[in-house]
Amino acid sequence: MFPRLQDFTGEWRVTRDIAHADGAAAKFEGRARFVQDGAKAVYSETGTLRLATGESIKAERRYLWAEDQIGTLQVFFEDGRHFHEISAEETVAEHWCGPDTYHVTYDFGDWPSWSSVWRVKGPRKDYCMTSHYWRTLASS
Repeated sequence: MFPRLQDFTGEWRVTRDIAHADGAAAKFEGRARFVQDGAKAVYSETGTLRLATGESIKAERRYLWAEDQIGTLQVFFEDGRHFHEISAEETVAEHWCGPDTYHVTYDFGDWPSWSSVWRVKGPRKDYCMTSHYWRTLASS
């Protein structure tokens, strides 16, 4: 099943493991929320990022999601710049942020739970980031 944009509306619990090539690791735990705003949905995420040093910091991010007329999900940065897109036929995408390349694979096979795996490679970055999403009871 490939979800439509409205299927994401609501609150999600999210965990994220970040494994750096040098062996350092970090973990994020928090909440993600999709709120419909006209033809787009605002994705906002807040939580705690635990760094390899043991330090914990508050972390947050925002994106805009949209769906075109053929069901392709488009993801934009908060400022409206295009980030990547996925569809039922292609659940992988790439984004080049010079000089690093971001490659993502989405998995909706256990919907309404889902995941994404980002592999980031380049001269400045080298890590794998795996995120898992579960609906909260409030969104059921």
